[in-house]
Amino acid sequence: MSNQLEKVKELIELRAKARIGGGEKAIEKQHERGKYTARERIAMLLDDGSFEEMDMFVEHRCHNFGQEKKSFLGDGVVTGYGTIDGRLIYVFAQDFTVFGGSLSETMALKICKVMDQAMKMGAPVIGINDSGGARIQEGINALAGYAEIFQRNILASGVIPQISGIFGPCAGGAVYSPALTDFTLMMEGTSYMFLTGPKVVKTVTGEDVDQESLGGASVHSTKSGVTHFTAKTEEEGVAMIRRLLSYIPQNNLEEAPFTTCNDPIDRLEDSLNEIIPDSPSLPYDMYNVIAAIVDNGEFLEVQKDYAKNIIIGFARFNGQSVGLVANQPKYLAGVLDSNASRKAGRFVRFCDAFNIPIVSLVDVPGFLPGTGQEYNGVILHGAKLLYAYGEATVPKVTVTLRKSYGGSHIVMSCKQLRGDMNYAWPTAEIAVMGGSGAVEVLYAKEAKESADPAAFAAQKEAEYTKLFANPFNAAKYGYIDDIIEPRNTRFRIIRALQQLQTKKLINPAKKHGNIPL
Repeated sequence: MSNQLEKVKELIELRAKARIGGGEKAIEKQHERGKYTARERIAMLLDDGSFEEMDMFVEHRCHNFGQEKKSFLGDGVVTGYGTIDGRLIYVFAQDFTVFGGSLSETMALKICKVMDQAMKMGAPVIGINDSGGARIQEGINALAGYAEIFQRNILASGVIPQISGIFGPCAGGAVYSPALTDFTLMMEGTSYMFLTGPKVVKTVTGEDVDQESLGGASVHSTKSGVTHFTAKTEEEGVAMIRRLLSYIPQNNLEEAPFTTCNDPIDRLEDSLNEIIPDSPSLPYDMYNVIAAIVDNGEFLEVQKDYAKNIIIGFARFNGQSVGLVANQPKYLAGVLDSNASRKAGRFVRFCDAFNIPIVSLVDVPGFLPGTGQEYNGVILHGAKLLYAYGEATVPKVTVTLRKSYGGSHIVMSCKQLRGDMNYAWPTAEIAVMGGSGAVEVLYAKEAKESADPAAFAAQKEAEYTKLFANPFNAAKYGYIDDIIEPRNTRFRIIRALQQLQTKKLINPAKKHGNIPL
């Protein structure tokens, strides 16, 4: 055999060695846990045959605690690029079969290289996390590696989409990279995220808690809002990431994606003409409105189990990708509170960063009152949503279906926050507050002095309601651009978005604003 053929043979053998990561036994253990390996996950995620691996032969450089005697090609992370639906994507997947996926200096360098490349090319980065944390043997070098990754997450924010898949453990400082990215997906039952684990919690606070209750997918999807999506299987999780990317441009200089639409733009939805209950205190389901007006009823909801009083997610109108924000009257009467404001505010800012138009469906009676909310800083959280809408320069179309009262009216993309097209259904009630509250303020003295206070209050409430529980007063001042028939909502939104395709609006020059965090 010639010298060249021997070298080729050696290369092929080294590649095969690199591809088995921590070895066959470690791979078997990974499968026994109900988890796929890093390379299997990448193969599922990317288009068939499109993956190009980088840095397959990198090895760690640690000589402490006997580490020099044990080394694996690739060093615990698989990095490279490929395509999803033909579009360029960069990816890194931590390999739990190598040192439990723990992060070393060289592993961090591999991840940073892929992120730098993604920034140069203007393409999304997907990180798949499955790691026991920092490689303790490497000490400060591992910590420095995390910080290098975080710095790149920060600089890439708003430039290229960043998605984190938590497909196993993600603990300690490692959690900050997913927290800095745009969207996080967790696996139900096999993944968890927390800054300090159950043992440390027990030592410091005396609290007994298991991993799932401390930082499992159920906790972060319902209580903390840390994760945006959860999946029961890794196949489902990967499909969700692929679907999410279909709504998002490659970078901040591209327009939101368009697809071919076979759903007629002038499709009438007669059910919408009767969906609002006669009693203003009765709920209806906003999901029915969304399904009726978007293309083919398709809606990718974000954070569906967190702050359910507001709905956020992606849909299409005549093929154009949009971000949808909608109050949900069926949950807490659709009020805004701290969590709903944070949830919607961050989503609005994501859409604005990536040129995705925002459609808002409004039915909001106000902010949730009480000491719980005030002590929790609802003023600041509400201001986040207000700031996000006011800052956004993308096309903004707002439809008020029913209630729109007080501060919550302002916060939900009103005309003065540079709403481009603000529509209202005939059932819209746009006022400072509801009729009964207004009468208490306006006629308190007269009601007391009247012969029948209850009858007097009822009469005045009817007068106030007639005056303000309709959209015509707001339309009179031009705060509503048009009052539309509910069944025409889809058509009117699409026409508005078509008109706004060439919108040009630039915020004042500044380093950055100071959003009320």
